[in-house]
Amino acid sequence: MTWRLQVVHTTRYRYSAPVSQSYNEARLEPRSDRHQAVLSSRVEVDPATRVIRHVDYWGSVVHHFDVQVPHQELTVIGRAVVETGTAPPEPGEASWADLASGALRDQFEELLVPTEHVSWNGEITETAARLRAASPSPAEAVAAAAGWVNERLEYRQGATGVQTTVSEVLGHGFGVCQDFAHVTLAILRAMGIPAWYVSGYLHPTKDAEVDEKAVGESHAWVAAFT
Repeated sequence: MTWRLQVVHTTRYRYSAPVSQSYNEARLEPRSDRHQAVLSSRVEVDPATRVIRHVDYWGSVVHHFDVQVPHQELTVIGRAVVETGTAPPEPGEASWADLASGALRDQFEELLVPTEHVSWNGEITETAARLRAASPSPAEAVAAAAGWVNERLEYRQGATGVQTTVSEVLGHGFGVCQDFAHVTLAILRAMGIPAWYVSGYLHPTKDAEVDEKAVGESHAWVAAFT
């Protein structure tokens, strides 16, 4: 069964004092691929201003805009209608030897290295080595890494922020979905599996009725090459 979902994402920025101008980018439009199709999408800004759309290096749709009038509040609303497919993508059949090839590592170099938010420490590298040694294939290693993170961390809504590091999350032992994603990404990349961060929406009710509304927040996933 396919789903047709209407998504409304509202973000409000409130400043302690009026600002004279602001420069912004929004990545609120879902991606169309063989698993889902975006039927319509637009971004609304208050105070009203011209919005320019382009696709960035990673293939994400970006809306950028400047607000050149004094304002103390900025509201950005993303609206989209998306039709989803009937089944999630199946894991690939790549081998560890495939992932070790120079051509593939060159192709995915940016998805194999640590970053500010996907950083490595001793626990990450040790866990990555252990899970990789116990996994016959990269696809099985991805599942093992996700399972390890789910057991290692406790979900606590609002417990962390966008600047929270992997080491801080592991030290706390809890976090939100973006923290789970960052820790999983760190393990996968340390194993040599190209992996990247995905943000999107998940309807909380599997058997939702037509026109049934759900209120929530954007979610975080991990995508990996297997």
